[in-house]
Formats: sequence, structure tokens, C-alpha cells
Amino acid sequence: MQSLKELFRIGPGPSSSHTLGPQRAALMFRETFPEAHAYDVDLFGSLSLTGKGHMSDKAIIEALQPIPCAVHFKSGENLKHPNTMTFTALDAHREPIDSWTFYSLGGGAIAVEGREALEGEEIYPHNTLKEIRAYCESEGISLCDYVDRFELIDDYLTDILLQMCTTVDNGLNTRGLLPGKLKLERIGRKLLDKANLCESAMEKEKLLLSAYAYSASEENAAGGMTVTAPTLGSSGVLPSLIYYYYYDRKLQREALIRGLKIAGLIGNLIKQNATISGAQGGCQAEIGAACAMGAAMVAYLRGLSDHQIEYAAEMGIEHHLGLTCDPVGGYVMIPCIERNAIAALRALDAAVLSEFISKVKQNRVSFDMVVKTMNETGRKLPMELRETSLGGLASVVEVEPC
Repeated sequence: MQSLKELFRIGPGPSSSHTLGPQRAALMFRETFPEAHAYDVDLFGSLSLTGKGHMSDKAIIEALQPIPCAVHFKSGENLKHPNTMTFTALDAHREPIDSWTFYSLGGGAIAVEGREALEGEEIYPHNTLKEIRAYCESEGISLCDYVDRFELIDDYLTDILLQMCTTVDNGLNTRGLLPGKLKLERIGRKLLDKANLCESAMEKEKLLLSAYAYSASEENAAGGMTVTAPTLGSSGVLPSLIYYYYYDRKLQREALIRGLKIAGLIGNLIKQNATISGAQGGCQAEIGAACAMGAAMVAYLRGLSDHQIEYAAEMGIEHHLGLTCDPVGGYVMIPCIERNAIAALRALDAAVLSEFISKVKQNRVSFDMVVKTMNETGRKLPMELRETSLGGLASVVEVEPC
């Protein structure tokens, strides 16, 4: 598996595969062909169908400035990947200099057709949680120690933690409508105000988490800076939990950094053995993965064993199996924002359940089993339910014209 730096990335919303990935591709192409007088970019598949709402064209054009660029939304069949884009560099006579085909793999990762892998080298020698846990048991170390053994990442994760908190803060302190045709109002701050009036500790905890998840997700939907965790579409789950445990539960930063290592390890395994791309696996690959990461982190912060951490992560994905990706109007807003809040709450519940259920029964479903199941389920989801805005809620919720 690759470094956790390849999983947690800081970038602009609203979509890691549709905004951050295309942005990275554009910057690489511009660096390779700086002599171009103009660029043409063709977007295919999910990038074409939801690209306007996901701001793909805006991200590409801004990355290629000041050289002019035309972005075209194309239909495409028999694509190798649902997030396919072709960049062409043009000379002064608008003749092609060269053309590259990029694939946006999810979480901001990209690949170029016919060229060596662009992402980082493999640094973890194991590829399943079963293998990792067996190694940890033989070495007498924990899952957190396992990460430390193969990479020094505390400083990087400190930057990630601080960005997560900044994203929540920015969302909490911004009011008004989100951009686009849906005309949705930001409500993160209003939820926080409601939470602060709660007399019930349980209700207050749930509303606080929801307020933070909404705020981070609204900031992402508006194109603000946030963290792929593991994607931008699911970037409200982990930040809400981090913010809650940091500011409300007063946990030390060092403990939260260790928690991010656990979450990152779980996300890396999902990325390695399945997918974190909504265009490939539906929203189970994004929100389901984020919920599993959050559940594992909370379980660790509660002092649970590695077995109980695995149980929490397994529940996080298992109960999102089959979740469709059907963004209304192509925007990362409905159902995405509310879905992040639900997943944050479910992550907390999964950690609590794992602590007590594991004491009375043996879990029959392993984390590796449910990741494999999620991958197979995603492949069987109809194309209309995999980030195309052609089915599900996207086909029944009306979008008002501007």
C-alpha cells in the first residue's frame, strides 16, 4: 500500500475525483507543455455528466491560466475508467502538439494512459487487515505502531488535522446560499446554535457532530479548501469527529494524530482492495469508507482493542453497502451534505456497538470480507447510480433554473 499522504490530500472542493484530480492533471500537463498557445480538454463519462455541478471545467481552466483553454463535455462508450479526460496542447496555428489521456481515480489520484504510475511508491508490505493484524501480533505492536514502523507522518498529519479544523471553522462562520442552481442555504452555524441550547447531553453531542459535518461539507460544496478523507464528497465525516474530540472533548492533538493513523490505515485498505471513487463504486465507496475510517478512529480514541477497532470499521462499511451516488443536478449537496452528518453519527454508534457487542459474541464478518463485498456490489450498481446524476434522487428532485 501507498503512503497515507496519498490518501489524505488538501485541496479545493467540491469533488476529489472531479475537481482535485482534474486540477492536478491540468497542472501536470501545463508543466509538460508550457509552450502551448492554447489547450483543449475533453471530459468523458462521469466527468462529463456531472462536471458542471462539480466545477470540473472551472478547476481546469483556472489551473491552465493564463493560457486559454476550452473544456468540452463529451459522450463516451467503452471507457477504461468512468472519469476519463483528454488534454491536447495546441500551437499558434491551433495544430496539436501532443495529447494525453488522464484518469481521475478517486481521492485526487490520477493516472496517464501509457505512462508510469504518477502516485507514490508502495511502502506498506501488507495488503489486507488480516495480514496486518497477524504481523502486529507476531511483532507485539498495535495498529498505530504499524503505521509508525513504515512511515514518519506525524508532521504531515498535523497539517491535515489543522486543515480539517480550519475547514469546519470556515463553514461555521459563513452564512448565505451555496453556489449553483439548488439555492441551498448553509445551516452549519444554525445547527451549532441549536446544539448549544440543548439540555440533553446525548442530543447535544449528536447536534454538535451534525453541525461540524454540515459545516465542513458546505465549505467543500462551495469550493473551499478541505481534506480528502478519503474523498472530498465524504470530507465532512472525519473532520466533524476530529473537531468534536479536539474542541468539545478536549483530547490532546497527539491522540488525534494517532487516531488519524488508524483512520488512514482503514481508508488505505479500502482504496487498495476496492475503490474510493463514487463513479466506480457508488457512494458506499465514499461515505461508507469515511464512516469506516471514522468508526475505527473513534474506537481507538475510546481505548478499544485492535479487534474492536476492526469490528467498528467493518460495521461502518457493512451498513452502507449498496449506497448509491446520485448527486442532484451534479452538485455535491443533495444528498451529500446531509449524508456526511448521518455517517459521522453512525461512525460514533459503530464504535460504541463494537465495544459492547464484541464482549458477548464473535463477529462472523471480517473487515476484509466486507471490503470485498463493497467492491463487488459497486461493480453491479447500474451506471445511473454511480455519480452520473442520471438516476436515483437526481432523477426525481427538481432543479430550479437560475
